[in-house]
Amino acid sequence: MKSVAHPKENPPRCPRPDPIVCILPPHILKRLAQLTDRKWKRMAEWAWQTLVISEQFRGTRQAIGAIATAVATPTGAKRRTVYDARNTSTLPGKLVRSEGQPAVRDPAVNEAYDGAGATYDLYATEYNRNSIDDRGLRLDSTVHYSRKYDNAFWDGRQMVYGDGDGVLFNRFTKALDVIGHELTHGVTQHEANLIYQGEPGALNESFSDVFGSLVKQRKLRQAAPKADWLIGQGLFLPGVHGVALRSMKAPGTAYDDPRLGKDPQPAHMRDYVRTDEDNGGVHINSGIPNHAFYLAAVALGGFAWNKAGKIWYLALRDRLRPTARFKDAAQATVQVAVELYGDKSTEAEAVRGAWKEVGVPLPRSKPRPRSSPAKKRRSRAAKKKKR
Repeated sequence: MKSVAHPKENPPRCPRPDPIVCILPPHILKRLAQLTDRKWKRMAEWAWQTLVISEQFRGTRQAIGAIATAVATPTGAKRRTVYDARNTSTLPGKLVRSEGQPAVRDPAVNEAYDGAGATYDLYATEYNRNSIDDRGLRLDSTVHYSRKYDNAFWDGRQMVYGDGDGVLFNRFTKALDVIGHELTHGVTQHEANLIYQGEPGALNESFSDVFGSLVKQRKLRQAAPKADWLIGQGLFLPGVHGVALRSMKAPGTAYDDPRLGKDPQPAHMRDYVRTDEDNGGVHINSGIPNHAFYLAAVALGGFAWNKAGKIWYLALRDRLRPTARFKDAAQATVQVAVELYGDKSTEAEAVRGAWKEVGVPLPRSKPRPRSSPAKKRRSRAAKKKKR
């Protein structure tokens, strides 16, 4: 297998102060906050509270990001800590489990601990990455954040999980792919550092969905054709009309509920949603590159983290810039596939075909310039002279 060169010079290591990145899209929370039926009054209040808390964190990301590497361990050893906020908004909270300690009675603590470990293992074993920042960043998590908090997020330094409202949403540690998704936002911060707006922001969300799904698939030892390709399965409580927050296999079909609305994700560029909400629809239009990865992974078969995952990871690590758009991601993943496996390989064709199917154009390869007849005659004459 060929190695891929690292073309970036002095890649940025400090994350920019982007908005807080949460697993639950704001369009769902805003819809819930606008419920007017009396029986859903408390639900609307909880959703509004979640939105307000998320806004408060926007101002703290810059300071948090600056000290994110202060808790790194250069040895490459896995190091996890889990804290309990005890339903307050104070971080990190009380330390309740550290690396190597046995499981506790609280399932949220154990899920956060195990999910951080599964994410670490994917990156370390499959991609030779030393934690989130590739320099041994300690994996800190806080559970039981606030009250009825319907979200989970990476704050630039650690993971934070709400318990859900108990009506529509379960605790947010329950879905392993949610944990992998949010921790991958940290990986993106330290690599491509994709701006959280428009197409770059949608790519930011998509890479998190891709590797969140791969964390789950690897844990379950699922081959690509057998995986469900759902993000957030298990978060919805009984009574919600939906299976997950997003579907990479079939964007736009994950839920259709009178309280949540209908899944708005497109699967093709012709349906790209232009909006000022959600930083330009980052949680919506991510369905397009999500579907491209799904198509490539299924076309290649086997375990998706082996080939498709490696291609996407190297593109994120080595090729993409903060302002990258979908076409840049398409070009980068094709380039990596070609360098790893060859221009005419099954892998390169699968990646090309996937982006084409979702309507993202690839740059045409430049035709080789033809030699003029006079140039050909001079070349032949030179060869005869040498003889």
